[in-house]
Amino acid sequence: MKKIYWHHERFRIYQIKQLLDDHQIPNFIKNEFAIGAIGELSPLDAMPEVWLTDDAWQDKASKLIDQFNLEPENTQSWVCDKCHEENEGSFALCWNCGNSVSTIASEN
Repeated sequence: MKKIYWHHERFRIYQIKQLLDDHQIPNFIKNEFAIGAIGELSPLDAMPEVWLTDDAWQDKASKLIDQFNLEPENTQSWVCDKCHEENEGSFALCWNCGNSVSTIASEN
């Protein structure tokens, strides 16, 4: 197992976990609920982290994370292929049916 990412913002951790899940890269969040133990633990020991369960995925996961961190925020709205609802560009999932914008892009 290998730590691939950490961040002080829990939302950012969940974004990276979802990115890896979307690409079928086995991972888990460590210290997910340790934030409440700060004081008993040092802040660095309670920081949420994304870990890979298989080190063989490290190169692919690192590239995806680097790409994700460099991509400018999408401001252009998009239409879901599944339910045809219009979504704001900042949405990665359709607000109506939950279909992923990356699924739409890969199917075209």
